[in-house]
Amino acid sequence: MQSNMKTPLLSSTPSDPSDSSAPPLSLSGPVVGIIGSGDFSRSLSIRLLSCGFRVVVGSRDPAGVGRGLFPEGVELRSQREAVEAAERLVFAAIYPEHYHTLLGLRDGLTGKVLVDVSNAKSLRGGGRQSNAERLAELFPMSSVVKGFNTVSAWALQVGAHDGSRQVLICSDCSASKASVLQLSRHLGFSPVDLGGLCASRDIEKAPLLLFPSWGGPMLTTFLLFLFFYAYNFMRHVLLPYLDKGENNFYQLPLVTVNETLPSVALVTLALVYLPGVFAAVLQLVRGTKYRRFPLWMDRWLCSRKQLGLLSFLCAVLHAVYSMCLTLRRAAGYTLLNAAYRQMKAGVENSWVEKQVWRSDLYLSSGILGFGVLALLAITSLPSVGNALTWREFTFVQSGLGYVALTLSVTHTLFFGWDFAFYPSSYPYFLPPVFLLSLVLPCVVLVGRILLALPCLTFRLTKIRRGWESRRHRPTHNPEPSVEVDPPQNFGDV
Repeated sequence: MQSNMKTPLLSSTPSDPSDSSAPPLSLSGPVVGIIGSGDFSRSLSIRLLSCGFRVVVGSRDPAGVGRGLFPEGVELRSQREAVEAAERLVFAAIYPEHYHTLLGLRDGLTGKVLVDVSNAKSLRGGGRQSNAERLAELFPMSSVVKGFNTVSAWALQVGAHDGSRQVLICSDCSASKASVLQLSRHLGFSPVDLGGLCASRDIEKAPLLLFPSWGGPMLTTFLLFLFFYAYNFMRHVLLPYLDKGENNFYQLPLVTVNETLPSVALVTLALVYLPGVFAAVLQLVRGTKYRRFPLWMDRWLCSRKQLGLLSFLCAVLHAVYSMCLTLRRAAGYTLLNAAYRQMKAGVENSWVEKQVWRSDLYLSSGILGFGVLALLAITSLPSVGNALTWREFTFVQSGLGYVALTLSVTHTLFFGWDFAFYPSSYPYFLPPVFLLSLVLPCVVLVGRILLALPCLTFRLTKIRRGWESRRHRPTHNPEPSVEVDPPQNFGDV
């Protein structure tokens, strides 16, 4: 149903002063009706009331609603009285299975805007009719608008001027949708227009999604952890037990996990910057920026923030686990045994200059890398990132990101020192785990260094500024010769 754009959705004058069925409210503001008396209705009434609206709530049994459930100033009536008292806007805050009970209110809802705030029951049934579309069929003389279903009851009560939450809105009536958009702004939200009522199918499923953009990164991180943990288990626990009968199973809860976490953090951090290298190489090979990347690369590029935060999580856990290593009972026994062997051997000074430098260097680089990685994680927060300009954000996320990756690689190299050249470091012909974790980060850093060469940087800059190689330039308009035929007139196309 189309409504008049010149007619305000919420007028400041009462609908009909002579109507005795709707007793006057004590407040002086536009009247908004809410069908339903649940938690969402209560929170919505509090928000509307704090923003200067008059609110009338319709319940199937007004006498059965507990006293004090709604704030003072909210009128609690029957559903029919609430619909008749509302000027033009009515919220349907009931479950979809009860929509048929509202059929008797068709006359009162005629010409009014009916806002559906329900959610889908499950993510299945992609081709089924949405709740809002069903409501529009039941009330053809009303303008149905989908909105406010992505806002929780708690979010409605956190403050009347909290504008950090989005409200997804759609409707087939542009005038009614524009009015609800204006209302959501007045309530302190950030409305997003998603088009026609057919978009309500996706809007109703939005609150049911659980971290939709985190699935791939979390699966990747979990598989990396599983691989490195299994590798460390086989190298340090299983094979020594099968070959020599050594019982190292006590290492599984702490030591093996602590050896796995830095490898996962380093490889995951490399995965953040590897697609950027791939994208630059692809643009150089193609000679243009106007060809889309493959779908898998687009998804990879869009998941870099999640991968970076998961890398930071692994780094934090590695730091905590490392500090707890000295608290283990096994660490105390190892220290006592080393002291006993030193005393028995008659060694008074066990200072080794080489090992002192090694430990100090790898600890220092690790602390610096962790600090820069923490800065990257903080700036990825919307509240912090929005305060930065695009150049500042790029400098932190890209420039300092490579600094963090370089420091992490340096930390791993100082930890490994020259152990990679000892044959004893390859028991059962298996390389140390730090060598495996260095492969991908080193590939990323080498690729970044090559792309920094002036010849490649100059060409890549031209491509990203719109330049294209000759094979991509249009050839259907050759240079005109001296004698050319007049262009044909094809008329209007």
